[in-house]
Amino acid sequence: MTNYLILRYSPFWRYQIVIFLTLGNSLDNHPSHPYYCARSRFDQIQGGIMSINKAKVSFVALALAASSFVAITSATTANAAPTGQWCKGVKIAAFPGGPQGGVFANNVYNGYVQAAKDLGPTVKYYFSDWDPAKMVTQWKEAIATKPNGIAMYGFMGPEAAKPLVEESFKKGIIVTTLNTSLVDLQAQYSTKGFGYVGAVNYKAGVDLAKEMVKRGNLKAGDSAFVWGLKGQGGDRGQRTVGVIDGFESSKLKVIYQEIDQATNTTPAAGGPTFAGIMAKNPGVKAVVTDHGGLTSTAATYMKAANLAAGSIYFGGFDVSPATTAAIESGYLNLVIDQQPFLQGYLPILQICLTKKFGFSGLDVNTAGGFVDKANVKAVAPLAKVEIR
Repeated sequence: MTNYLILRYSPFWRYQIVIFLTLGNSLDNHPSHPYYCARSRFDQIQGGIMSINKAKVSFVALALAASSFVAITSATTANAAPTGQWCKGVKIAAFPGGPQGGVFANNVYNGYVQAAKDLGPTVKYYFSDWDPAKMVTQWKEAIATKPNGIAMYGFMGPEAAKPLVEESFKKGIIVTTLNTSLVDLQAQYSTKGFGYVGAVNYKAGVDLAKEMVKRGNLKAGDSAFVWGLKGQGGDRGQRTVGVIDGFESSKLKVIYQEIDQATNTTPAAGGPTFAGIMAKNPGVKAVVTDHGGLTSTAATYMKAANLAAGSIYFGGFDVSPATTAAIESGYLNLVIDQQPFLQGYLPILQICLTKKFGFSGLDVNTAGGFVDKANVKAVAPLAKVEIR
């Protein structure tokens, strides 16, 4: 038998120990085996395999630099049997983001709850009403409870998040983000479990705008109303910027309105704002609401402005029962589904993997594609139970 210490390369860090691997001599010494080839290459470069406590240790990086690693263990390896709820005893603070029971936040919450049921950690939930200041206050409260990990949005921005991230890791608390990334902090702490689960926000904004131009037959000179969160921190505001850039690159005129906090928390409160903007700009051909809750309220907004279904090409983000109903009725035309259930489930898994096994941060793009009238029936049943 031969023992190997397997390393992986990533742009976020130079090398990271992944697993101590045991292979039989009959396998790993065969010239056709990939680990034999990689080990032989290492021998040529370094002049031999180091011996530690009479075990051969090979630093295998060449074959793994551009691919994900699949752990292989021999049938005789001790403690290899799968176990249920293997994350019991781990304490996690999890942030669904919005108000309790609210659009999108509830899908994230359902992902958290399912992951806790599957894996076994104890999870405490903090609902923040989509308010960055409230989230920062709650983060400080969560640190005081001494959890093992915190699953957090990044829309308070890197300046507000940095001292809390540093304090958390200093106290042995794993931090990982969802929905809105903190790119520089993720790069700094990725080897300690800081990951990201969510869309690539700027790209998602550009993609939606360009798809709306194509499907809505929009032309240069047409006006588009963008109702977004350009002023928010992290890369959350970049999704709104992406929508604006996508329209402007197609020579559309953009009318922009920042979502106020009252509408951010309670989307129905924005009805008068929408009606007023549309009354002042009767030539608008397209609308984007860069907010899952506002997107789910599209039919209400259109009715408040006395606009018929289909009279404006209306796009937005995320899926909910109200969103799928608005698509079916024609008031809403196109949305990007970023699969918020996964944005809840996977951060819990991330923290458990890091706490139990020392795994580094995962980076997962959950932007699942477009939903419109042609495919909404496939998504609607899952939206009804707030999984999609």
